[in-house]
Amino acid sequence: MIYFRAHRDSYNFSLNSLYESVGYSKQAIHQYIGRSNRYNEEVLHIIEMIRQIRKDHPTMCCRAMYHKINPSYIGRDRFEGICRAYGFTAKRSKAKHKTTDSSGVIRFDNLLNDKELTDIDQAWSSDITYFEIDGSFYYITFILDCYSRRILGYNVSNRLLTKQTTLPSMRMAVQTRNGEVKPEIIFHSDGGGQYYADEFLAFTDHYSFKNSMCKHAYENGKAERVNGVIKNNYLHHWNIKNLKELIKGVDRAVNLYNTDKPHSSLKRMTPIQFEKKLCNFNQKQVKTQELRSNLKVTVL
Repeated sequence: MIYFRAHRDSYNFSLNSLYESVGYSKQAIHQYIGRSNRYNEEVLHIIEMIRQIRKDHPTMCCRAMYHKINPSYIGRDRFEGICRAYGFTAKRSKAKHKTTDSSGVIRFDNLLNDKELTDIDQAWSSDITYFEIDGSFYYITFILDCYSRRILGYNVSNRLLTKQTTLPSMRMAVQTRNGEVKPEIIFHSDGGGQYYADEFLAFTDHYSFKNSMCKHAYENGKAERVNGVIKNNYLHHWNIKNLKELIKGVDRAVNLYNTDKPHSSLKRMTPIQFEKKLCNFNQKQVKTQELRSNLKVTVL
């Protein structure tokens, strides 16, 4: 039934007539699709949690991960079934990533391969990391400019739903650029479900981003390093006890990272200092080019 609904334009009969012929109401079908979509999002939630745990514990078995996460909405057997279906029963280094599968997973080409960046807002990258407090998992999403290393957007949540992770972070990042972003900025990620959800792709399409995904963690190294810096250099030292304190801690850490922490890759400037200096340089270049153009016109 879901297949026919998705391919309705290929058939010369209405969906209502199909519903009547099989004995289901339109409302029942929509309710089923809603439940199915919510379940699929919960599965993506579980997969992302497993992926995050495996970054820190590459050999942790499925049973141990289940008891560590202790999800209230899914049983042990179903959890282990998800692990088997997505290759998490094997060693992390041997896991295979599919380009597409029956659940509608989307992958984009890696547009940052051999890409030389020369300015800000040519490429942004993002990653989601977890932070554990007394056995509870919370999630931090970061978006940074690949050239200046500035964290443009971020969000803290207790769920991995798109509307609580990538979407609010992207809205903040766009707002950081005063609501105006250049078209065709490369947006690079690791391919988690929050980066190809319909609502997220609609957002990137609206602002003409070019979506890019990596297959291996090291291909998203800048975002991965930001995760480590914020957690290990700041949050783990502040004795954070709950979600409210975590949100305040991330606000403080991002501000310190952007405005007060010198970066060796930026010639010991902070990301904000680097962007200001780059902006001044670019403005001088534009004025120089305009002056040269005016001189040419005068000579002619």
